[in-house]
Amino acid sequence: MPKKNSDKAPDKKKIKSAKKMRDIMTTYYLDAMTAGQNNKLVAWITSGGPVEPLIAMDIIPVYPENHGAMIGASKMGEDLCLKAEDMGYSSDLCSYARADIACSIVKGGPIGGLPKPDMLICCNNICGTVLKWYEVQARLYKVPLFILDTPVCHTHYSPEIAKYVQAQVKEYITFLEKITKRKFDYDKLNKVGKLAVQAQKLWKKILNTTTNKPSPMSCFDAFFFLALIVTLRGTQTAVDFYKELLEEMEQRVKKGISIVPDEKYRLLWDNLPLWYQLKWLSSKFSDHDACLVADTYTTAWCSALKYTDQNDFLGSIAQAYTRIYLNIGIDQMADQVIEMIKFYDINGFIMHSNRSCKPYSFGQMDIMKIVQEKTKIPVLMIEADMVDPRSFSQSQVETRIDAFMEIIKQNS
Repeated sequence: MPKKNSDKAPDKKKIKSAKKMRDIMTTYYLDAMTAGQNNKLVAWITSGGPVEPLIAMDIIPVYPENHGAMIGASKMGEDLCLKAEDMGYSSDLCSYARADIACSIVKGGPIGGLPKPDMLICCNNICGTVLKWYEVQARLYKVPLFILDTPVCHTHYSPEIAKYVQAQVKEYITFLEKITKRKFDYDKLNKVGKLAVQAQKLWKKILNTTTNKPSPMSCFDAFFFLALIVTLRGTQTAVDFYKELLEEMEQRVKKGISIVPDEKYRLLWDNLPLWYQLKWLSSKFSDHDACLVADTYTTAWCSALKYTDQNDFLGSIAQAYTRIYLNIGIDQMADQVIEMIKFYDINGFIMHSNRSCKPYSFGQMDIMKIVQEKTKIPVLMIEADMVDPRSFSQSQVETRIDAFMEIIKQNS
């Protein structure tokens, strides 16, 4: 039987930077909500979309997917998804999309809905659902929509793909110039690009602190601190915050402060989080002396670093945004997972088969097979949804986690 947290002393130490993170995000949303009063434009953009040109044009980017995560964490997902279904949207659609579409109608969610957009920017490097989702919202708000199409790089990034996406990046800039009635500031984009790269490098260093034993943080903490690299990438605010967070992580390592008391087992998570069950899952694994030290989701925001040239940001932006984790082939994904298993010294691999995120979940059985064959570590598959709790059975998942951890303990 796993130990209970109440039996452990001392309890895990909280990460101090969390409060500052909340303050920054509160200010960010207030700025977005009052954009019109300050003569600023708001652009809704997909989480994998190229945000740096927006920052360079002083346009406030807002992320419906990030809002969807907030809805899930606030346990408002079921109600909003039901409202979308009452409107005629299928329960098989992405729960981020359903929750966001419903929010726009009922002004629900943890912050009363997102500010009205002046434009929508959709990049399909994460999935195809965003195309129709953003078309729906563009019709509702009667605003222009720009779609940046990135072909899937199943095996490699070809010259044809490069030429195709680079042409669209130029069209993207022309689109922004037309909306803002201003010439694009290429000098400012260079500065923004360097800040974006700097923040991504800091984020990668933060994630890599979990190679230490015991780990100073878990992927559950990474899920929370990810928000800034998504929403404020390309700003000095993100760079300054991640410098402080990295310093705190390094201090925790130096002092031997672990996020999981008595850490014995190190696990890797695949796919998006179960936003409504983060606390329960964190406690459940901690009771087994297990720490989820890494995940494929939060690392995606620094995986494109090797394709980004901060001295030629505009020239490298097409490749960087095309070759992200969700836009590559299954074999490449499996290779990255295996690299992470070795790098973080992983004892077990947990895959969230996410009902909502089809691109992230469809190839998981193949990845599981490849990982098991090449690493021999136990793999657990959990069926659920990132926002809609109706697809989650706590009793079933708890039983499977207990059995999974017993296998790991026997193998150790």
